[in-house]
Amino acid sequence: MQIFEKDSNIFKLLSEAISEGIVVVNDKQKIVASNGAASEMFGYDENELVGLSLNLLIPREYHGSHGHHFNTFIEGSEKRQMGHGRNLYGLKKNGKKFPVEAGLNPFHLYGNTYVMALVIDITERKKSQEQLSHWFQIFNESLNEIYVFDAQTLKFINVNYGAQSNIGYNLQELKTITPLDIKPTFTETSFRKMLEPLINGKLKKLDLESIHQRKDGTTYPVEIHLQLSSIGDHQVFVAIILDITERKSYTANLEKTVAERTLQLEEALAKEKELSELKTKFLSLVSHEFKTPLSSILTSTTLLGKYTTSEQQEKRDKHLTTIKSKVKYLDNILNDFLSVERLESGKVNYRKSVFPLSKVVNEVVYDSNMLLKEGQTILYPHDIDDINLNFDEKILELVLSNLVHNAIKYSPEGTQIDIQVSANNNNLVLKIVDQGIGIPKEEQKHIFDRYFRAGNALLTQGTGIGLNIAKRHLENLGGNITFKSLQDKGTTFEVILPLEQHN
Repeated sequence: MQIFEKDSNIFKLLSEAISEGIVVVNDKQKIVASNGAASEMFGYDENELVGLSLNLLIPREYHGSHGHHFNTFIEGSEKRQMGHGRNLYGLKKNGKKFPVEAGLNPFHLYGNTYVMALVIDITERKKSQEQLSHWFQIFNESLNEIYVFDAQTLKFINVNYGAQSNIGYNLQELKTITPLDIKPTFTETSFRKMLEPLINGKLKKLDLESIHQRKDGTTYPVEIHLQLSSIGDHQVFVAIILDITERKSYTANLEKTVAERTLQLEEALAKEKELSELKTKFLSLVSHEFKTPLSSILTSTTLLGKYTTSEQQEKRDKHLTTIKSKVKYLDNILNDFLSVERLESGKVNYRKSVFPLSKVVNEVVYDSNMLLKEGQTILYPHDIDDINLNFDEKILELVLSNLVHNAIKYSPEGTQIDIQVSANNNNLVLKIVDQGIGIPKEEQKHIFDRYFRAGNALLTQGTGIGLNIAKRHLENLGGNITFKSLQDKGTTFEVILPLEQHN
């Protein structure tokens, strides 16, 4: 625990920028560190979790097997994602149980073994799955016609295929009418009066016989089983209809309908699973982006302690430079996350001012020179000393730094990164041209999507946030960004800025 107190500032800086809960335990299952999200999730005050047993966060019925699973996990020392394919629950301080997913990552620090759990509260997802299961049950288990209509307006919300086939209306047509349009023996007053016992709770289900009228005017007798249900907080009626004319093809048609609905629902569940896996993949990516520089910092910190003489100052300076570099990298990642949050919440305050373009370009090139690979060079743009912009200087520096750093990162040694500047009508155009790996054509449409990384760039450090942030900032300020790319040939990003008049 003293180890984490020593590095608490770094842990707090990193962990508090993450919305998911983080809990770190030692090999005795004692909590040694947690972030604010974890405390809030489990209902504890800030830092109250530290020193407690992990069992306090686990429902009692799982205590018996948890110790064995924990020891086995420590011995294996492998990352593990928990909660997929089975139910996993956490326990709040007030005794309330709630569903979670947890990604477990073992690590060793100063000779001790720890496990970091990244915990996600999936209560809302469970609710969505339950609603989806509700629909699945309706359409999969019933062999009858099914109508779902709004309890207030009486408008149809959904109707299964068998009902559409029998009544003669398609789903689009049915959504514009009510049960009164297919029940010639009812008026609105008599129909609503019939529904009253269901609405006020006197009856749970209403069974009756009636007549349905098809779109072509023909009628058929039906047996109706009607009950009140809900979609979220929205009340609906579910009517299960049996055509009691006993048409020979009735059962076969409905079984086909149920199979079709089952397939649709299975596809919907598969899509939900795919989205969940994408989120898990992203969390794993972010975890890796933190873990790699933290490992470098830990290694350099450990080695510093071995260089105690004045003759070893050069070696100490080397490791201090590594630590500073990795801390700056982590700080940049956190700033990207904060930028995303501010953009999402609309809390970005832009500050326009008049400044020379050469000032920003010089700063970007100076910082980027320290990142160049062997033989790489940056070609400085010509004739920009007299160009002044009325723009947000920090945003322009952020955008150009992102593009130039990407060009360096994804280009091989011995290549050039060319910065070009030109005027086009009332716009200033800045181009960043590289000779790098390029972007696969089939993936180019996603390049500005948040967290997206092209398949040929997955082995290079990065979070896939920078281009999304750059594009949104530019568009907010009246600018734009486009690109052209050929795989294995290179990429050209084009930043378009408005040339606003200024005094």
